[in-house]
Formats: sequence, structure tokens, C-alpha cells
Amino acid sequence: MDFADGYKAFCRNTDSYVAARMGEDYVGNIAEKISDLESDINGFTGYNTNTDKLKGDIAEFWHSGTFDIDAAVKGSNSQTYVNRSHDFASADITSNYGIEYGLKYYADGRKSADAQSLSYFQRYAEYKSQTGRTDLSFLDYLKEKGIDEESVMYDPIYSGQVRIIPADQLKDAVEYLKWKIAKEALTRPEQVARYQDTLNNLSTKLESSDGVSSIELTESEAKDIAGLAKEGRFKASDYGLTTEELVNFQYIIKEGLRAGTSAAVISFVLKTAPEIYKCIDKLVKQGEIDEDDLKKVGFAAMSGAATGFVRGFVAASLTTACKSGALGASLKSVDPSGIAGLTVILMETFSDSFKVVAGDMPANQMADNLIKNIIITSAGVGLGVVFKTYLAFIPGSYLLGNFIGTAIGNFVYQTTENAIMSFCINSGSTFFGLVKQDYTLPDEVLLRLGFDLAELETCELETCELETCELETCELETCELETVFMLRRGVVGFHRIGYI
Repeated sequence: MDFADGYKAFCRNTDSYVAARMGEDYVGNIAEKISDLESDINGFTGYNTNTDKLKGDIAEFWHSGTFDIDAAVKGSNSQTYVNRSHDFASADITSNYGIEYGLKYYADGRKSADAQSLSYFQRYAEYKSQTGRTDLSFLDYLKEKGIDEESVMYDPIYSGQVRIIPADQLKDAVEYLKWKIAKEALTRPEQVARYQDTLNNLSTKLESSDGVSSIELTESEAKDIAGLAKEGRFKASDYGLTTEELVNFQYIIKEGLRAGTSAAVISFVLKTAPEIYKCIDKLVKQGEIDEDDLKKVGFAAMSGAATGFVRGFVAASLTTACKSGALGASLKSVDPSGIAGLTVILMETFSDSFKVVAGDMPANQMADNLIKNIIITSAGVGLGVVFKTYLAFIPGSYLLGNFIGTAIGNFVYQTTENAIMSFCINSGSTFFGLVKQDYTLPDEVLLRLGFDLAELETCELETCELETCELETCELETCELETVFMLRRGVVGFHRIGYI
């Protein structure tokens, strides 16, 4: 068994498989976020709350969920969280990038803007009215809320938060806030700051600095979704939230490039490891390494990274396209290991085809390489899947199975190859054209048999004679032995059989 060939096949399979798995994980993460959104909204199943009140809760999960879906699609680490907190002036949605959001989904833009502009004193007045604590002073109220400064009387309680309102109310809300600012500036200047703060932070969706955003939601859409949620009938697909709709060509290519880079690193390590080991071994044994050894390491690094990137890009792009449904629903269940194996076979075949066209490889060798790649790759992928299925508790079980499988596949190929060549030598068969039978006798055999060979015309160059001296010689008695030439058939080239 040629271990080197098996190891090369394992290297090719490894970077392709890792890239394909990255493509699968990418689409899987998007599908998981979509499922989370459905689960969160349908979590209100059976609620008796009126849709006019429930729509605010729905809006929280909608904005957070669609933001996280968009982050998964764009490969961003940005994340948001619905707090469900009832603490005083707490944010409805927080994030891992430092921005907090408060949502108000009222009947119209004016009411939503007023709710987002609420001051400490207004909340104090509402609290007294709701609880009947008419004797509670404003200062005592602030102390109950953990606030020591009475100067916040006219400040907005949602200061520091981005204020989210229904998408269809933004225009009216902005006009209303501008009118309030102009009016209060003439009559109650102390009120201007809270309206201006609200206007400056007003928005209809969540956004992060890396371009991720939630999907805008109108007040009527929020009510409709609330009705569906109460019956447990909300489906994200009805709103275009599917991998088929979200993962377009741009993101397929982007994921392919990302996975290709990772595959290039893996291929770089696997390709250079044997060469580095040889250098270290030579350094230990001989005390030095030469320039050629270092060149081999550099060449292995460059070729490994380049081919690894291409294989990784193709494998990841194909997997992403299949898993997302871009190539049809029937391919969504395809296994990434199969795509990785197919990628290896196709890339090696493309490479060999260029060599055939350039005259650097005979056609029958390309066909043989194809058979070899299919056998070794299939064995590696097959045993890798078996290990992943039954030995999932072992880290890297697929790669372990793939390594063993490629070794077994290479052994099977070499054994089969030797058997086929032996059969062709003895029978004269060409084995469907893969082996060439050459009946031409070599020149050295023809000369030994006494045949005259045609000589090419030559030209004689002028020479000068040097003075020589003759040495005394003695003649040895010789005898001629009768010789017999036995010709037999054997391998004289790649898949070429002739007389030797």
C-alpha cells in the first residue's frame, strides 16, 4: 500500500469536508434563527390578551428575531435579546454591541411619540393615579425607584435608548415631535429636551454598525401577527423568512470565500507537515538542512494553500446553495461529506483534463486517475460517515474514519491495479482501453537478434590527430558462448505492456 497516496487523498478530503461543513453550519444557523422566531411568537398560543395590547409584545420578538436572522445571513456576531423585564424604564431589547431599544406600538404616530417622550414627572403622575397614593411626593417616588436627583423631573425616562415605533407611523411621529419642540420652546422650554431626545433617537428598526438590521413592522401587521400567535398559526415562511429567500447568490459566494480561506489554512498545515518533519529529521541526523529542503517546504505551502482554497470555495458554495434550497428543495437534504467527495473528484479530473490537453498526460492515465480518485474518495467518505454516525462521541470522528477509509481505498486500488496489469500481461487484453499493448520490439532486442537498423545521416567534423604512442599488449584467449534471448511481456510504461 502506498501510504503517501492515501495521505494526499486524506488532505484533499479534509479541507473540502471542513469547508462543506462550514457551509452546512451557515445555513443551519439561519434555519435555527427562523425556527426560534416562530417558537417565540407562537409561544403566545392560548393567550386571552387583546391583540391591541399583545401587538407590543409581538413587536419585541419580531424585531429581535428578524435582526438575529439577518445577522446569521450576513455572518455577523451581533445579537439581540428580548428582556421581558418590568423594571422601571428598562429596555425592551438589549444587544451585545452596546445599544438598548425601547418599543412603543400605539394606535397612531402621535401616541407612540408621546409614549416614547414620557418624562419622570409624567410617570410619577400616572403612578399616583393608578395606585391612589396621592400623598406620595415626587422626591419619595424617585427614591423608591433608586434615583437621588430631583433635577431629572423633565428628563425622558427612556434616555439612552433607541425608540422603536411602527414603520407606518414614522412620518407622523416626526412631524408631531417637531411641532411639540417648536411649541414648548415658546411656553415651556424645560420640556424641549425630552422631545428633542426622542426625535434624535427615533427609528422603525434595530440596526448595528456592521449593517445588520431588523425588518420594519407596521402597527396593523403587528396586530395581525398577534392574532396568529394566539392561535399558534404564525409561519415565518408567510413573511418571506426562509433560507431560499434569504440566502442569495451574494451570500453563497461570501460564505464560499470564508470557508475557502479556512480550507486553505488546513491544506497548508497538512501539506507542509510532512516536509517540515523531513527537515527536522534531517537536521537531527545530519546537523544541517540545505536550500532544496526549504524550497520543498515553501512549494508545499504555496500549492497546498492555493488548491485548498479552491476546493474549499467550491465545496462550501455548493453546500450552501444546496442546503439553502437555491438549487431546489430536493437537494436540501444532501450530506456535506458527499459534496466534499464530489468536489475532490471533479477538481482532480479538471486538473488532469488540462494536462491531457497540454500533452503532459496520456488520456488513459486520466481515466485511471478518475477511477483511483473515485475508489479512494468513496472509501474515505463512506467510512467517515459510518464513524460520524456510530462514533459521534469521539471528537473528529468523521476525519478519523476518512483517514482510515482513504488508506483502505488506496490499498484496494493498488491491489486491483496489480491484478489487472498481471491479467493484461498474460492475456494481452487492453481492459476496455485502459491498458495499451505494444508489440514493437525494442531496438536493443532487434540488434541482439542480428537485425540491421537504419541509421540517420551524419556529418563528419574535421579533426586533428594527436601524436600517440603504442603500448605493448598481450592477447587473451577467448571463447564464444552460445546465448539464448528469452523475451517476455512486462510493464514498459504507464499502463503500457511490451516486450522486455
